Amino acid sequence: MSTKSAALFDANRDRQIPLELYFPAQQHRCTRESPCSVAFLSQGYGLRHTDYSFIANALAASGYLVVAIQHDLPSDPAISKTGDLVANRTPMWRRGIENLRFVRDSLSRTYIGFDWPGLVLIGHSNGGDLSALAVQESPALAATLVTLDNRRYPLPRTPAVKVLSIRGSDFPADAGVLPTVEEAVAGTCIATIAGSRHNDMNDHGPTDLQSEINTLLLSFLEDGRCGA
Repeated sequence: MSTKSAALFDANRDRQIPLELYFPAQQHRCTRESPCSVAFLSQGYGLRHTDYSFIANALAASGYLVVAIQHDLPSDPAISKTGDLVANRTPMWRRGIENLRFVRDSLSRTYIGFDWPGLVLIGHSNGGDLSALAVQESPALAATLVTLDNRRYPLPRTPAVKVLSIRGSDFPADAGVLPTVEEAVAGTCIATIAGSRHNDMNDHGPTDLQSEINTLLLSFLEDGRCGA
């Protein structure tokens, strides 16, 4: 496996988008005729896009091209923490969605040996919220959504997109974020890790939690299994 630090420039928005790319070990086997999988990682607010290498490395070892995207820049307004959080944070999420689309459109022209229609979106906390909104608005953007304890924006309720949400144990999600028993749809998995903390779901958290997250993630991506 190898990694590459890069940045894309979206001229229409005058915006730099820092990236970290994690390549599969057998990248030469990724061809247009036999494409390899691709996943985008969106970081939690206040964290760096490189703070999820435990996920990126596990996916790259499983044959994925992983693109970690830095959505928040020092020049951006601070995240809203009061009032209607969904309404107040939607402009930030839409900025992230534009990043996702721009990165996908740009890299798909360069890395042709990958399954871009089967894109997997993975996001922690605020990164999970923006990814959920992206899939809700544009189901064709990705085939699978994985969130790590997103708490504000509702998960999609559609069988058109496979959904895994790995939940921490210290903070509840807002009302309506998680599907009820009546709303549950095929291909959606909600998995809570006992004793886990929202702020630990990154490289700075305990290694046993990282291992549990990767086990749930890889099991779901490989065969749709809900749980280890």
